[in-house]
Amino acid sequence: MSADKPIVWTIAGSDSGGGAGIQADLATMTDLGCHACSVIASVTAQNSVAVNGVEPVSESILLAQLDTLLADLPPRAIKIGLLANQRQIHLVADWLLNHIKPLRTKEGQPIPVILDPVMVASCGDALAAQVKTQGEEGESSTQPMQSQSKQGLQMQVQPKQGGLDFTPFRGVLSLITPNLSEFGRLLGEETTSRDEILPQAKMLSNQLACHLLITGGDKGALWQNEWAEDLFVCNEVAHTSTIHQHRGFRLSSERVDNPNHHGSGCTLSSAIACFLAQGLVLHDAILMAKAYVSQGIRFASAVGAGAGPLAHCGWPAGLTSLPLIVDAQMHANAAQPFNFPKLQRPIGVYPVVDRLETLEQVLAAGASTAQLRIKLADDGRADIKPVGAPDESALEALIKEAIALGRAYDAQVFINDHWQLALKHGAFGIHLGQEDLCSADLEAIAKAGIALGISSHGVFEMALASQLNPSYLALGHIFPTPTKSMPSNPQGLKHLAHMVALWTPNCPRVAIGGIDASRLGQVKQTGVEAVAVVRAVTQAESPGEAYRRLASMWEMAHGAR
Repeated sequence: MSADKPIVWTIAGSDSGGGAGIQADLATMTDLGCHACSVIASVTAQNSVAVNGVEPVSESILLAQLDTLLADLPPRAIKIGLLANQRQIHLVADWLLNHIKPLRTKEGQPIPVILDPVMVASCGDALAAQVKTQGEEGESSTQPMQSQSKQGLQMQVQPKQGGLDFTPFRGVLSLITPNLSEFGRLLGEETTSRDEILPQAKMLSNQLACHLLITGGDKGALWQNEWAEDLFVCNEVAHTSTIHQHRGFRLSSERVDNPNHHGSGCTLSSAIACFLAQGLVLHDAILMAKAYVSQGIRFASAVGAGAGPLAHCGWPAGLTSLPLIVDAQMHANAAQPFNFPKLQRPIGVYPVVDRLETLEQVLAAGASTAQLRIKLADDGRADIKPVGAPDESALEALIKEAIALGRAYDAQVFINDHWQLALKHGAFGIHLGQEDLCSADLEAIAKAGIALGISSHGVFEMALASQLNPSYLALGHIFPTPTKSMPSNPQGLKHLAHMVALWTPNCPRVAIGGIDASRLGQVKQTGVEAVAVVRAVTQAESPGEAYRRLASMWEMAHGAR
């Protein structure tokens, strides 16, 4: 199998109506560029208006499917949907524990396993009710679903009432994605207050030892009427900044007014598995999957008498906005945007330098925008200064002179990290990383009329940064780079192109990280507006000449078509 087409499994039930279950999973995985493999756990008799039967497959064929796939088509990620009874939950959990948990990705991480605890179909009928399993004579039978009362169905699926128990998956799952109704059933009690959801979510996350995403699209009246709001509770996440770990986030996007949303939960969890298999970190995969589902609902249409299935439109692109991300302990209106100045001229090639002499050379060579990045310690967080690092008084003198150089050459000079000194001396701009945003006085910077550039590493951080209305967004790191220790993996050209296509902010985007003359043309083809260069200038024999050459190459390169 081509490395460009990761293998993703779905373990779920077959939907005879074609709108959800295995059928929705396969369509989503194929649409997102993955090779989809299926393990059918049950067969359902359903259409767009009713579920009339659910019959689990035999234990032997369930296990045979798993063993056969593993022998030849090992997964990069797994999505689990409808499991028809408790016995299937134990079988699948035990098999995953013994066969999948020991495996690792190329990056040395566990294989992601996403559980969508399907209990009720979009039409309102129960799926994971107490269906008979094989009896002593080896016979199986189905139980009609449509005729049962809503109250009776709820009693059957509550763990405290003897329904399905997902705790055998503890230690196996990466993420569980219940909607609000399913979340109540997992708890054994209905959630009636928005304020009580977070502590309950943390409790369930701890109980199952995995991340948790509660989707609120099905309960707008409880959370938001005009917004589809999800609650994301995460623990430790690989290749993600520590400030975004062990936290809860509310993810809000405008509700799409379309009744055709059959299979939205299946599609969401499958899309998350696909994006993880494509190399995105969990936070990014969730945001992209949320955008994918919203796009699918927007273009969905009915095919029967009931709600129609989601449209499959490929990687999300052309969004008018990104989901609003707010700390789960804050109210949405607590995240007030700022108004940082717009840049006066296009950035083009953006040299990032660590010496005043180099700064003056690139400005003299015609750079409209440049950054002075002086680190007092490794990444600004280590206790030991690098050799030759300036003391505080020398640092202040360097920053003052850099600001003066910017004024002398009428250039947009940004000061990296040292926002207090930049603010004190009236810099044109300040560049901050995600971690620095927590401690910087953004209100004072905005009131002073100082431009702000913000680093981001993936879609989640790009969305967070965009909420502050910065003067530019830095997207990185694109290629491996030795100039800075990074928790994230390189984004690569493919992911950069997807980020650029996803949404166009009201400020320029700057690609950064490992970019030199040999890569300029490829980067410009992604559609990004500007490119930052570090070693390609600072390690050149003549930084000024290197800048002129790079700027000319960027100008002549062809952009996205």
